[in-house]
Amino acid sequence: MVSDWVPSCAMPFSYFPTASRRRLESGRARISAVIAMGRRWGPLASRLVAAVLGGYALAALSSVAALALPIDRSQAVLTGMLLSFLVYALAVVWVFAARSAARAWAGMAIAALPLALAAWPVSGLAW
Repeated sequence: MVSDWVPSCAMPFSYFPTASRRRLESGRARISAVIAMGRRWGPLASRLVAAVLGGYALAALSSVAALALPIDRSQAVLTGMLLSFLVYALAVVWVFAARSAARAWAGMAIAALPLALAAWPVSGLAW
């Protein structure tokens, strides 16, 4: 004999009682669902952005800062290029190893400060 049981995901919307239907349709439920989704996925998205963009910025800063080394310019360029790969990999590891997304961003900013100070005289930018 065939059972009348239907999985809950396949039940039509009209199956739900009227009060539940109103709650599902209300704007408050949608807004709270979006907020809950943001609380859940927001830190991960922040870490991904920190890993991709922040890691790239740190790698670029380390590459330019290597030009300040007291070695031949061609050697400094190669050193900076090799160093940038290491810095990018370490930045990505740091971002996902940090206890929170805020600490990940703070760590990236703290690491970027000395690199920016070392890269500033070499870059030719004047304030």
